Formats: sequence, C-alpha cells, structure tokens
Amino acid sequence: MAKETDNKYASRSLIDKLGVKPAASVALKGISDPSFLEQLGARTHDVASSRLKKDRDLIFLSADRVQELQQLERLKGYLKSNGAIWVVSTKGKQARIKDLDVIAAAQRAGLVDNKVVSFSDTHTALKLVIPVALRRT
Repeated sequence: MAKETDNKYASRSLIDKLGVKPAASVALKGISDPSFLEQLGARTHDVASSRLKKDRDLIFLSADRVQELQQLERLKGYLKSNGAIWVVSTKGKQARIKDLDVIAAAQRAGLVDNKVVSFSDTHTALKLVIPVALRRT
C-alpha cells in the first residue's frame, strides 16, 4: 500500500506538490524557472512578481545566500494566516545554503518548516508556515 501511495505522489505535477490551488494568490521573489512559471500561469492568474500584495496564499522566494533569508520576517506579513512561504534554493554540492540555514532563519521569523519538495533537478524547495497556534482567525 505504501508503494502505491508513493507512486501516486511521485507522479503528481510540481505545482500540485507545492499546493498551488486554482485561483491561488501567489507572489514571486526572484523565481525565474520557465517550467514552473508556465505551470503556475496555467493554475492561477493572481501572480505578483514586481510588487508584493497582502493576503497571499503562497510566496516563492529564491534564496542562495543566508542574507537573502532575512526577508522571511517581512514576507510573513504578506501571507494569509494559513499561507506558506516556499524557499527555493540550489541543492547538492553547488548549494550555498543548507536546509538548516533556512530552518534557523524561519524560526527567527516565527515560522516553522513542514515540507520539502524537489523543485527541479538543481533546486529544492522548503515550505515554511506560521505555526497553527499563532495564526489569526
């Protein structure tokens, strides 16, 4: 049964694994992957890339330096209380930041990590959310 479930998950599209629902409100900070942008555009038209808007369901942040993670606290203010920030960074030997760097920065910003997804052959994505006990109703 577990293998069948694993295969179903593995066959899901990236946009599904990232939890992008139809008509989701999304913000992009430094994300330029053409395949992802194409999938995103097919799923929702509410995508802000130049100017952040309040009450975003999802924010995708490209970060390959620890300093870029300092944006997390500010970005949290643009999320819906049940929204998420996905930190997309280089994976493998070329990575300049580690998941532990992202997790530490998330904690400083009052966020917790709860999922990781292979964003592409070269990038990984770590999902950060506001802890349930701290979400506004």
